[in-house]
Amino acid sequence: MTLTDFLMIAATALSPLIAVQVTRYLDDRNEARGRKLAVFKTLMATRAYNISHRHVEALNSIDLEFLPKKPAEKAVLDVWQQYLDHLGNTEMASEAWAIRRVDLLVDLLQAMGQAVGYGFNKTQIKNGTYSPTAHGRIEGEQERIRAMTVFGTITYPILNDPKTQRTAGS
Repeated sequence: MTLTDFLMIAATALSPLIAVQVTRYLDDRNEARGRKLAVFKTLMATRAYNISHRHVEALNSIDLEFLPKKPAEKAVLDVWQQYLDHLGNTEMASEAWAIRRVDLLVDLLQAMGQAVGYGFNKTQIKNGTYSPTAHGRIEGEQERIRAMTVFGTITYPILNDPKTQRTAGS
């Protein structure tokens, strides 16, 4: 058996194994990219509704999906840490806090966009969202109703329904 024959046998035997490993690697890489895209797309879609459950869930997924090994993803994690620190800051005036929150969210979304291959600029991210005024009004009304209910400034009477009451003889 010559060296050429041996190499042909080895190549024939190892080719399927190599092909499976390459396929698994590519599938894992595509799946990880898909999860990063899902986080980014959710945050972009909900950026005008920062208290929505989907938005908060996506924010909390950043540490899981973006890894510090790659420079672009490390930049995402760095900006995310700044944003998270700001969200917990209770010492700023509310108006200044809100402005800073928006600026940091825009920075985060821009860094994420670059990491996943989208080239949005800050103006597009900040101003390129649609939020009907009715949504804001409804959220405000719901918040006022919750506050009035929790703090006891509104009560709900409990009425007896005569249809559900039984008479003494029945």
